[in-house]
Amino acid sequence: MNNDIRSLDLNLLKALDALIDEGSVTRAAQRLSLTQPAVSGMLTRLRDYFGDPLFVRAQRGMVPTARARELAAPVKQILTDISILLKPAHFDPLSAEMTCSIMATDYALKAVIVPLMSALKKRAPGIRVAVRPVDDERLFSLLERGDVDLALVTPATTPGDLHGRALYEEEYVCMMRADHPVAASGTLSLDQFCAQDHILVSSEGGFWGVTDEALATLGRTRHVGMSVNSFLVLPEILRMTDMIAVVPRRLALQHEHLTIMPPPLDVPGFTKSMAWHERNHRDPAHQWIRALCVEVSQNASA
Repeated sequence: MNNDIRSLDLNLLKALDALIDEGSVTRAAQRLSLTQPAVSGMLTRLRDYFGDPLFVRAQRGMVPTARARELAAPVKQILTDISILLKPAHFDPLSAEMTCSIMATDYALKAVIVPLMSALKKRAPGIRVAVRPVDDERLFSLLERGDVDLALVTPATTPGDLHGRALYEEEYVCMMRADHPVAASGTLSLDQFCAQDHILVSSEGGFWGVTDEALATLGRTRHVGMSVNSFLVLPEILRMTDMIAVVPRRLALQHEHLTIMPPPLDVPGFTKSMAWHERNHRDPAHQWIRALCVEVSQNASA
């Protein structure tokens, strides 16, 4: 093993980081925009430098050795620190050119991403936003690797090793078409509520949610006639049927020709928050974007 840092090419650390993440010379080469022989040569130099094979062949690619796993976190931190070091100390939104990857549900798309993009186009037109779906199981690893910069989640689904900040408190309302038979009175009794045909948004396709839990405490039930996995289709179904839905208030406020009424029982709301990894915690650009998320979220509730 070579202990002289002067002989270590920092490009080798980028290669090691990619190899650990990808578990394949071919995929690492694609990620680094290099040829496969070039990355293979870099791996040979890394093995010589650290005095360890670093990877062994397995049925599904390459498996990192204990030494490689040991190096994974320090190498990522070194690369992050270097990228911050090379960036200008002052972040200028108007001249900034970058891509920010944000993990969000379709609800968060409407509640946070839409007002965020409106603000970005005016204040930082060179910042692009790539939105990807929430993956709870891979949330930490995607943020750690830098594949995602920010996640719009809830405190309950945020791993403890991540930084987080609450954006706002959300509450539930009832939503139905404007000329719905029960909309004329302006109030909705518990009996009327339970008698309606309901739509439920469930990513798993279930027919039970927080509203049903609240009803159960009162010894009541409702009929859920339809379950959908996205909020996006919900308004169209409500406009075309006599069905009703219990939805987050911020989502309901964005739709015309639909009536909003308070539910006749207490349905617990939730906290919408954002989470990010230590690698972006001190980065001026990401600090600015997170602050803008807070600002647009607070303005939307005003």
